[in-house]
Amino acid sequence: MKRILKYTLMILAVGVVGLSVQAWAQPEVAEVATAAVEAGAAAAAVAQDVTPEDIDLGESLMDFVNQSGISGIISDWRVLVMLIISCLLLYLAIVKQFEPLLLLPIAFGMLLTNLPGAGMYHAELFADGHVHWTNADGVGFDRIGGLIDFLYLGVKLGIYPCLIFVGVGAMTDFGPLIANPKSLLLGAAAQFGIFATFLGATAMGFTPAESGSIGIIGGADGPTAIYLTSKLAPQLLGPIAVAAYSYMALVPVIQPPIMKALTTKAERKIVMKQLRTVSKTEKIIFPIAMTMIISLLLPSAAPLIGCLMLGNLMKECGVVERLSKTVQNELMNIVTIFLGISVGATATAENFLNWQTIGIMVLGVTAFCMGTGSGVLLAKLMNVFSKEKINPLIGSAGVSAVPMAARVSQKVGQAENPSNFLLMHAMGPNVSGVIGSAVAAGILLAFLG
Repeated sequence: MKRILKYTLMILAVGVVGLSVQAWAQPEVAEVATAAVEAGAAAAAVAQDVTPEDIDLGESLMDFVNQSGISGIISDWRVLVMLIISCLLLYLAIVKQFEPLLLLPIAFGMLLTNLPGAGMYHAELFADGHVHWTNADGVGFDRIGGLIDFLYLGVKLGIYPCLIFVGVGAMTDFGPLIANPKSLLLGAAAQFGIFATFLGATAMGFTPAESGSIGIIGGADGPTAIYLTSKLAPQLLGPIAVAAYSYMALVPVIQPPIMKALTTKAERKIVMKQLRTVSKTEKIIFPIAMTMIISLLLPSAAPLIGCLMLGNLMKECGVVERLSKTVQNELMNIVTIFLGISVGATATAENFLNWQTIGIMVLGVTAFCMGTGSGVLLAKLMNVFSKEKINPLIGSAGVSAVPMAARVSQKVGQAENPSNFLLMHAMGPNVSGVIGSAVAAGILLAFLG
């Protein structure tokens, strides 16, 4: 730290000395110019060409200070608040390890975009939900666009979320869902929070498009939330992305109290029998069939569902192992970095620090809680009509925070009955929640897009 401070002071000292020497040299230059004038007209013309304008040291220093980022922070206190928030998110990602793979780049993107004068992201190029390839003065995107402006095109054009879904599909095992198709209902029930919050947000004064984007937070699926918001309400992308990934990271904190409040001790002790073995043929047919069925019924969901099932087919078919590994690792990691940085960059002080953002955060957690509770309650209802009892705890895994929500179901169930293993049973609703949130996004996009 001392070395950094020393070098900084040295640089400032060199700058001040340079400006001072240049200013002190002015009288000498003026004398030379006068002598040249007396020598002749031609020499005078040359002297006038090389004579610099008078330099005011104080004015130069003031210009330097006004152009610094510190001046930008002093002129707008909200910038400092956003920098503090970004540092807090970095702390949560690094120290607390809350969804660090995405929270860290999002937080750093927020840090970059709120540095005064950095010029990495220009919100005016994406005003009114459209990409403006030229500004008001006719200057092209390629000349004024910063680094994050170009990265953000992948979000705005819907590229990054779809590529992430390819990676998610390649890392997902739909075996538990195929073995127990009833778990698809639990994943669907967990999407109730999306549509209930949509109605609530509309009643609070948000536009239908904004309400749909806010409601999708309840699906606990970050890429889906980003994809839908970029289409319907891009001005809310920053707060919605931060809310979606924050609540995904807080699944182990938010869900257990709801699960315990809606179930009895006896229900939490229910032991479910082992799932049947799913054949390779079934696992290959499933992604193809799901893509065709959902895309024919709901074409607007085809980009997300198609990419999800493509990744899963790569994994299950066994003939493109190299592609499957690339999608799961290199591609997934690269896109995650670009997505996180560019999404975080949309969280500018103007877009983030307002009452609207607070409303989004409240509605988002409400949607998430309602989705958790809906899955649990449907599982309890299914037990009324089913001979084989379902442990209601697995219903909470219907939100698509894979595999964290399934692990929470396992942990809460094992706390009541140490010999109970619910993880694979909970994975059924969990992976069906991924499909359910994509379908919900498709429905909202079809009606509101």
